[in-house]
Amino acid sequence: MDGLSALPWTARWCQGTLPCPNPSIRGVGAPMDGLSALPWTARWCQGTLPCLAGLRRCILERAWVLHCSSHQTLRTWPPECFRRIFRLYGRARMKLDIVTLEVVRNVLPAIANEMSYVLQRTSHNMMIYEVRDYCCGLLDTGGRLLSQNVGGVSHFVANLGVVIRDGVERYGEDGFRPGDVIITNHQRVGGQHLNNILIYTPCFEGGKLFGFAATRAHWTDVGGLSTGFGGANALDPWMEGLQLDQIKLYEAGQLDEKVWRLIRDNIRFPDASMGDLKSQVAANRLAEKRLEEILLRYGRATVEQAIERIFDQAEASCRAVVAEWPDGVYEAQSLFAGSPLDGNQPVEIKVRVIIQGSGMTIDLTQCSPQRRAPINARTLAAPLIAYKALTTPTEPINEGAFRALKVEIQEGNYMMARHPAAMASWGRTLPTVVDTIFLALEPVLRGKLPAAHMGVLGGPVVFFGNDPRTRQAFVTQSIEGGGWGGRPTGDGESASVSVCQGDVRNAPIEKMELRWPILVRRRELRTDSGGPGQYRGGLGLETEVEGLVEGQWSLTDMGRQQYPPWGMEGGKPGATAATLMKLPTETAFKPVSVVRHMVPAGTAAVVATAGGGGWGNPLHRDSERIRQDVLEGYVSIESAARDYGVVIDPQTLEVDSLRGPSTMSRLLDCRRSQEL
Repeated sequence: MDGLSALPWTARWCQGTLPCPNPSIRGVGAPMDGLSALPWTARWCQGTLPCLAGLRRCILERAWVLHCSSHQTLRTWPPECFRRIFRLYGRARMKLDIVTLEVVRNVLPAIANEMSYVLQRTSHNMMIYEVRDYCCGLLDTGGRLLSQNVGGVSHFVANLGVVIRDGVERYGEDGFRPGDVIITNHQRVGGQHLNNILIYTPCFEGGKLFGFAATRAHWTDVGGLSTGFGGANALDPWMEGLQLDQIKLYEAGQLDEKVWRLIRDNIRFPDASMGDLKSQVAANRLAEKRLEEILLRYGRATVEQAIERIFDQAEASCRAVVAEWPDGVYEAQSLFAGSPLDGNQPVEIKVRVIIQGSGMTIDLTQCSPQRRAPINARTLAAPLIAYKALTTPTEPINEGAFRALKVEIQEGNYMMARHPAAMASWGRTLPTVVDTIFLALEPVLRGKLPAAHMGVLGGPVVFFGNDPRTRQAFVTQSIEGGGWGGRPTGDGESASVSVCQGDVRNAPIEKMELRWPILVRRRELRTDSGGPGQYRGGLGLETEVEGLVEGQWSLTDMGRQQYPPWGMEGGKPGATAATLMKLPTETAFKPVSVVRHMVPAGTAAVVATAGGGGWGNPLHRDSERIRQDVLEGYVSIESAARDYGVVIDPQTLEVDSLRGPSTMSRLLDCRRSQEL
């Protein structure tokens, strides 16, 4: 090959053989004169190997033309062969540089975001494409989280890894093949209600398992006593619905029709749920393709090196924050309303946070044992969410962000319940656990933490039955947000879902009324529901829905009906939640329990969510801001006088300085009372 170009990425392949990268393919491209007669071998003499960038470009264009200068012939090889050539023979030994590191750092979340777009746009279920009750993520073979989509439901993502590790333990790394699709929702490991279906698929590089793409989404129905959100009075998983434990729905790309029929025939809305299943698979397939592209471009070793560096940097960032806090043991506790199934005994949430150097331990061992009621879970989501929010809330999430956190919790704890504990309402307490962890750290971060927020996973609206107009079953679903706590820098957000729910939102009224036989009479902010404070708590929502046909309401006690979200730094609690119902023969709404209700057409239900706690002494709030709150309907005239000491004239809606103290005098009175 004398006289060949000395440009980088040229090579002299003389007196050597290049075996076929894919020996299973035969008879394509006859051997050149004087070379081995074995199929797919060639001696590359008097030729050049072009730069790998050009080779990769040819591969991606799915065509390759080899010029053999000694014979002046053109030979076309299938693209799969050249993918393997690139992997086995031609790849550069790339070194990790800062540019490549940043590309990998950003491409992994970008893949998860693209998965999210596919899932949202192709799903059949309003809980996915409108409410966005799902998550997408990438994990390695050890179940370590590589990335998640922006806005993904955080308490979904938090325990993806344990499910992946369980699957690898069951099948072994060699037990996965390209084209496999695994479906699971079993509470033995996943620890959530059965509606949250996890679909994951293996991703390969050069025939070797690299990791997994995963989507977890809320299906409309999985059978059982109820539909939509599981049964609030379910006592075990079998009452909740269909259990799927690490089942291969597709094996090497081939659908298992028996499993498909088994799922389809045991759910109430097969068209919607099986359509959502296809959407989840499509999102995962896209992730497989994108991962293959990035691995082909940079090489497995380089990408893995970048991932380890990203994990190390995420850990260092979190440790740097915690290292600034004083060492010590910090404790807090709160209560969450119990269920009639447990004699209405409240759930005790006791938290110990131990700071030692740059490490943090969150001890949950003193929380209530698992319950008969379906409030149990099997997840560490709450402490992980709290830790991330306290350390690096604006940074992408990956496994490295949690390396410096240790969580202590024992089997039999209601948040680490043993199978077969009931888990239909598995996530109800998790936001309150996050608030309690914040409360424990109030002495460390005094003046920096918000007051407690609504503290539950939204106010679920579930009405289902059979529509006589279409002769088809239906289910109405939405999640109503509540108030967030006041902050050191401003009022709490109103009508927002909990800290555990990402970008979940309520369903649009117009779509609800078009699809289902219901009438949404009102969805409005609750006056006076935000806790009074220098910075007021956010307001809860009050949603009234009337069923136009006979059906069943599945109403969930939201847990904040007895124990309101607390204030911080002298702020007052927010309003508690409420669930009400009115039959057509009744004139007033009445509180209802958590069980299902079969009701006639014309029955209306009201779901009122809690407001956030206030931050700071209410007497420190400026009079003009209170007046604006009254004008907006956020605060009543009565509350302005009672809680803030500001008298508003009901006729002019101006501050009545003659009957009420000024802002300055209120501040002076407040300071005198504090000195005393």
